[in-house]
Amino acid sequence: MAIKPHSPSSERNREPILGVLREYFSDRRNVLEIGSGTGQHAVHFAAALPWLTWQSSDRAENLPGIRAWLDEAALPNTPAPLEFDVNDTWPPGPFDAVFSANTLHIMAWPEVQRLFAQLPAITTDDAVLVIYGPFNAQGRYSSESNAAFDQWLKARGAHMAIRDAEAVDALADAAGFRLLADIAMPANNRCRVWRRRHG
Repeated sequence: MAIKPHSPSSERNREPILGVLREYFSDRRNVLEIGSGTGQHAVHFAAALPWLTWQSSDRAENLPGIRAWLDEAALPNTPAPLEFDVNDTWPPGPFDAVFSANTLHIMAWPEVQRLFAQLPAITTDDAVLVIYGPFNAQGRYSSESNAAFDQWLKARGAHMAIRDAEAVDALADAAGFRLLADIAMPANNRCRVWRRRHG
């Protein structure tokens, strides 16, 4: 059995995120998590929100760790994780909810664009999208710590950066998703919530 990976930040942020999901996923049934990372979020949220089928996904190298978390928890609402890269073939869905945490600043901007562009093909007409992570507002950092984090990201890879909320909203709008909420979270992060418009 694979060793379970552990992310301290996932441990810290899971309860604040869960509070958002309890509200906005209360009437949802099938969730696609894009970029499940260690798998800690998938287990925590699926256990706390048993009416949801929580479909985790990530690149191939992260799947053994996710499986280790899912196998240990043995929850009935967590199918096997999907191998998934936004640049490749997308799962067919349909999903009435999509969740992603701390992914937009890791992806290259064209990958962020592709993520939003592909959402209409795999979601229901009223799907809810929740994305957690750091965002800039009007091109400005929300805190000194986020400015330092952005510099750290760019040192790791030139394609990485904290994204501007307005640019992300424009992608969501083009995909037919309207912003419902922008919720302040601990450590200068946000939970941004969109709902797909009918038709």
